[in-house]
Amino acid sequence: MTTAIDRTPPAVHLRIGGSRHTDGTGGTFDHVNPVTGAVDSVIPLAGPDDVEQAVRAADEAFGTWRRTRPAERRARLLKLADLIEAHSEEFARRGTLDNGTPLTLGSHFAALSAEWTRYYAGWADKAESHVTSTFGEDGEFSYTLAQPYGVIGVIITWNGPLISLAMKLPAALAAGNTVVVKPSELTPYSAELFADLVEVAGFPPGVVNVLPGTAAAGEALVSHPLVQKVTFTGGPDTARRILRSCAETMKPVVLELGGKSANILLEDADLDTACTLGTLMSVGTLTGQGCAFPTRMLVQRQIYETVLEKVAQIAATITSGDPFDPATVSGPLINEAALSRVLGVIEKAKSDGARLIAGGSRIEGALSDGYFLQPTVFADVDPHTDLAQREVFGPVLAITPFDTDDEAIEIANCTPYGLSAYLHTQQLRRAHHIAEELAAGEVLVNGAANLAVRRPFGGWGISGVGKEGGRQGFEEFLRTKSVGIAGNGVTA
Repeated sequence: MTTAIDRTPPAVHLRIGGSRHTDGTGGTFDHVNPVTGAVDSVIPLAGPDDVEQAVRAADEAFGTWRRTRPAERRARLLKLADLIEAHSEEFARRGTLDNGTPLTLGSHFAALSAEWTRYYAGWADKAESHVTSTFGEDGEFSYTLAQPYGVIGVIITWNGPLISLAMKLPAALAAGNTVVVKPSELTPYSAELFADLVEVAGFPPGVVNVLPGTAAAGEALVSHPLVQKVTFTGGPDTARRILRSCAETMKPVVLELGGKSANILLEDADLDTACTLGTLMSVGTLTGQGCAFPTRMLVQRQIYETVLEKVAQIAATITSGDPFDPATVSGPLINEAALSRVLGVIEKAKSDGARLIAGGSRIEGALSDGYFLQPTVFADVDPHTDLAQREVFGPVLAITPFDTDDEAIEIANCTPYGLSAYLHTQQLRRAHHIAEELAAGEVLVNGAANLAVRRPFGGWGISGVGKEGGRQGFEEFLRTKSVGIAGNGVTA
C-alpha cells in the first residue's frame, strides 16, 4: 500500500456569486470512500434556495460577461488551463478520493482537461455572424447574430468529474454564457478545486457557480425559469426527467448519456492491439465505468477462439487494488449499490447462457471492505440478451462471434444505444464502408476512446442529443438571431 500521498479529503463548499458557503439548504451527505467502504467526510448539499441564489447571481453576471471582450474571455480561460495543468497532481489525488480513479489515470484526465480548456479559449472570438441578403426586390439588408443563451444549467457525471467540467464549461464561457454547475454528491472534491482555480484565474463573481447536490438540486436547476439551456452527462432515466421538465418552457438541452458500444474485430485485425485495447478499455479503465467504452466485442469466427484466449489472459493480468498505488490499473466501483447491481448482471448473464471465461466475483482479502470486482469476460453472448443490450457500467465484457461484415453491422446496431463504435481492420475501403453503416455518434478505427477535443462527441438514440467537442461543441452554446433592415426609411 502506498502511504506517501495525503489521503485527507478537502473541505467542500457551495460557490454562489463569488462567495463560499460551508452549509447548504439541502442538508448533508456522508461521502463514502469506495476503497475502504467507510465515510471519509460530510458534504454540504445545495437545496432549492441555494439554486435560486446561484441562478440569480449567474443571471446578474451575464449582462457584463456577454459584453466582455472576447480577448478577455480567452485570456481568463487560458489562465484557467494553465492552472489546471499546474495542479494536475492535486487533481489526480482528488479524483482518487472522489471515486477511486487510479492516480496515474487522474493525471491524464488533468492534462486532457487543460487541453479542452485551451481549445475552447481559442473559440472566444469566433462566434460568426453572416450577411444573408444585401439586395433584393424588397431592398432588404439582412444578417444573423450568434449570441449566448444566458445562464446554462450544468449537471456533470460522477465517473469523470474533472473532464466532464472541461467538456462543458470552457465552451459555454467562451461563448459568453454564465453557468451554474451541479457536481454529484458522490464526487465533490475535483469540482471544489476547479472552483478555486476559476477564482484565481480572475473570472468575475457569478460567472461560475458550483453547487454540490442530489437530484433535488438538479431538478430545481433544470426547472428554473432563468436557466436558458441545460447540459447533462449521465443516464437515460435522469435525462428523461430533464426532458420532461425542459418541455414546459421548450428549453434546449445537450444530453451525453450511456452507451453499449460495439468493438468489431475483423479477421485481418492486429490482434495484439485490438485485444489489448478492447480488454483494458472495457474491464480495466475506470473499472468499466465509462459510457463510451467498447463493452461488446464482436469477433469474426475465423479468429474467435484466438481472441477469447488472448482476452482472458489480458483480463487476468489487470491489477486491481489501491488506486493510490502507481501499479494499479483498476480501482473500485463507485459504491455498494453499484457492486451489487453488477454482480446481479453477472448472475443474469450466466442464466442466459453466456460462458464465463474470466473473473466474475467480488475481490476479497485485503480489498474486501471496498467495492472491488474482478475484471469479468463472457463469451458466446447472445446479442439479444440483457448483457448485450443494457449498459452495465462495470468491468464486464460481452464477446459475440459473427461470420460476415453485414452480420457484424446488424449486431452492432441492434441496441437502442448509439454513442461510440470501434472497428479493427487493415483494409481501408472495408473500414470506410462499415464506419458509414454503424449507427453511432462516433466510430474509431484501430484505436480507443480518447476524447479528442477537435472531434465532436455525442450519441444517437438513447445515447443522447447534441455535441461536445469541436466547432459543434462551441455552437451548442450560441443561438442565432436574424436581423432584417428594410431598404426604405432607414438611414445610417
